[in-house]
Amino acid sequence: MPTTQRVAYVRVSSAGQNLDRQLEAVGDADRTFREYQSGSTTSQQPVLREALDYVPEGDTLVVASIDRLARSLRDMLTIMEELETKGVTVDFRSQGLTIRPNRGDLTTRLILHIITAVAQSEREMIRERQAEGIAIAKQIPGKYPGRRRLLDPNQIYEARTRDLAGVPKAQIARDYGISRNTLYRYLRRGWPGEWARRRQELT
Repeated sequence: MPTTQRVAYVRVSSAGQNLDRQLEAVGDADRTFREYQSGSTTSQQPVLREALDYVPEGDTLVVASIDRLARSLRDMLTIMEELETKGVTVDFRSQGLTIRPNRGDLTTRLILHIITAVAQSEREMIRERQAEGIAIAKQIPGKYPGRRRLLDPNQIYEARTRDLAGVPKAQIARDYGISRNTLYRYLRRGWPGEWARRRQELT
């Protein structure tokens, strides 16, 4: 009987970003595919395409989190259908979801679809709010362009919580329309009062 493999796929949006957290999440693997490119579809992620073509029947494709494999529900469904047809198991480490082929685990599949759809919806709402904010700012003389985007307290708390949960900093900064340097400044600040207590709970 052939030996099965754990094949890992990790992705960041550019070569300057760090894969260490994702590599730690996926753990030991027989082969690791590393992508340094942003993309909303599989066709825009050549290393993902290579990984999907490589992984054979009986193997497990390990991914740090759902958003690293696909950024839309449509693309996720396409990828999962391809892997199921090949007989490949998919393990999403951050969400604790393992999707096995031909097992009829409808509950697990439903959870995967819901999480993917919610993540896609959140990204679309963030982009919509950013577009609305820019449109309003453009109507105020001297406010746009060139004015630094600031986060309100709720957004700061959300950004810090997502960082603790393992969401890549580049993705967080992109979602809020700020630079990574600006995000780092928010993350370095203290966690006063209630935020400090919540941080202890999260860690």
